[in-house]
Amino acid sequence: MTQKEKTTKPLLKMLLIGNSQVGKSCLLKMFCDHEFSFDVISTVGVDFRNMERDFDGETWDTAGQEKFRTITSNYYRNAQGVAVVYDVTNEESFNQVNVWFEEIKKNSPEYISTVLLGNKVDLEDERVITKEQGENLAKKNNCQYFEVSAKSGANVDSAFNKLMNSSYEKLKKFGKPKNSNTVNFQKGKEKKSCC
Repeated sequence: MTQKEKTTKPLLKMLLIGNSQVGKSCLLKMFCDHEFSFDVISTVGVDFRNMERDFDGETWDTAGQEKFRTITSNYYRNAQGVAVVYDVTNEESFNQVNVWFEEIKKNSPEYISTVLLGNKVDLEDERVITKEQGENLAKKNNCQYFEVSAKSGANVDSAFNKLMNSSYEKLKKFGKPKNSNTVNFQKGKEKKSCC
C-alpha cells in the first residue's frame, strides 16, 4: 500500500465523553491494545488513537477521541459516533450523563450514533447504579446500553464494535456533514476547503 493510499482512507471519528475518572482512557486502551494498566495518567484534553477496521470489504481508519467540555464543539460536529461513559460505582458520574447527552444534541448532527457505557462492572461490591437504571437512561436517550469493564475487557469490544458499525451505516445513509473538511466518504479522497 502506498503512502497516498494510506492517507486517503475514510476516517470514522469516535468520541468518548463523561466525567473525570470514569475510565475513558482505560476503555480506549483496552479496546485498542487489549490491555489494562493501573498506571494510566489522567488525560487533560484529548487522547487520540487510530486503528483500522474493515466495513463491507473496505478498510477504514477509526479515530478514538476523549473529549472534555472545554474542547471546542468542532470535535462533536465532525464525529460519527459518541460513547457516553459513567462509572457504576459513582452516582455523580451517572447523574451527569444527561448533561453529556445535551452536549451531543447541541453540537452534533441529529443522526450521530451514540451508546451509553456503564464502566467498572468488575467492582460489583461497590456498585451504586443498577443495570436497570443504566438501561432506562439509555432508553431515555435513544441509544444502546452496555455494561463494560476496562479492567477485565468485558463487553468492551462488543460496545465499540456496535458503535462503529452503527456509525458506518448512518454515514452511508446520511453522508458527511457539509461543514466538514476532512474526508469524502463516497470516494475516499480529501476535500478541498477554504477555511
